[in-house]
Amino acid sequence: MTERILPAPALHTLFVSRETSNCPLLSEMITLGQSLQDFGLTDKERGILSLDYGKRLLINAKNVDLKKITQSDVVEIVDYDPLKNIMMVIGLNNPALETPVHWIIQKARQDVNAILQINSTTLFEKLKHTLPTTENDTKPGTLERAKDILRTLQKGKTILIKNEGIVFVGMNRKQIHDTLRRYLEV
Repeated sequence: MTERILPAPALHTLFVSRETSNCPLLSEMITLGQSLQDFGLTDKERGILSLDYGKRLLINAKNVDLKKITQSDVVEIVDYDPLKNIMMVIGLNNPALETPVHWIIQKARQDVNAILQINSTTLFEKLKHTLPTTENDTKPGTLERAKDILRTLQKGKTILIKNEGIVFVGMNRKQIHDTLRRYLEV
């Protein structure tokens, strides 16, 4: 008997409230996002930044330039059910496509409270011989990607997503910023 692989259900976003989040970590998130200008990232290099906030997650909205992030560009994820692919959100906009992956990583690892993912094939090519890399080509926002990243994070807190970019994880904004300085200082 052949095994059928069903496509993952599309992410269903339920807005609990259509207002900006007032989380006290917003200023840290905005500071880190805006500091990316100092590392020479180009306009085509986009990122996704998330911070764990108790049982919730702060993440940038879809199609936001982190170097210009503001309070209204941040979405607060109240809850996420990976089996049903349903997400409860506070914010003005839809969350970034990789939100399920960031949620799963931060809930699975006690030592991860901050994640910065930079989608850049240039950075991938530059660092592919120095950092651990995910094994598979996976689609953004999928459980397979979350599993692949979690497996690779066992080798270090800075890893590459195969052919796509780089992921930095840490306990807080400062750890991420220090690691950025180590790998991306211009």
